[in-house]
Amino acid sequence: MATSPLNRLSIFVDGNNMFYAQQKNGWFFDPKRILEYFIQETEGLSLVNAFWYTGLKDSQDQRGFRDALISLGYTVRTKVLKEYYDDTSGRYSQKANLDIEIVVDMFNTAEQYDRVVLLSGDGDFERAIELLRSKNTHITVVSTEGMIARELRNVTDRYIDLNKIRHAIEKSDS
Repeated sequence: MATSPLNRLSIFVDGNNMFYAQQKNGWFFDPKRILEYFIQETEGLSLVNAFWYTGLKDSQDQRGFRDALISLGYTVRTKVLKEYYDDTSGRYSQKANLDIEIVVDMFNTAEQYDRVVLLSGDGDFERAIELLRSKNTHITVVSTEGMIARELRNVTDRYIDLNKIRHAIEKSDS
């Protein structure tokens, strides 16, 4: 049976951005519950792709977590963290910018979905979201207040604050 229009979903998780959002909120979400929440949210919704992007200290970093994500059905994309000097703080920091990888995957798989859930607050996604919306793709952005770029919030069809869905997605201690 063919999936009806507007019911094919892809989820893109900016893992590093979400890690900091969760730290700010003081609680963490369960990657499995994220998938379940967005699949159950719309009746007849079919998940076609779920991607998770994260920076690594080295190739073995987060191995168990990455394996768990893969077993849940996520495609995991990684990049080794790069160290840079932050003039503002006067300290060295690490960063793995995976925005390009997220956008490439969004556009390489665009024919497979009608709905996107992007878990990120990064304003760098503004133009990509505008282009996807011009192709009648429904875009939901999930982030948290104080970490969602105004530009991104303005171009999305729907914004969800992580704290509003905490009850459904929070990682349990068990």
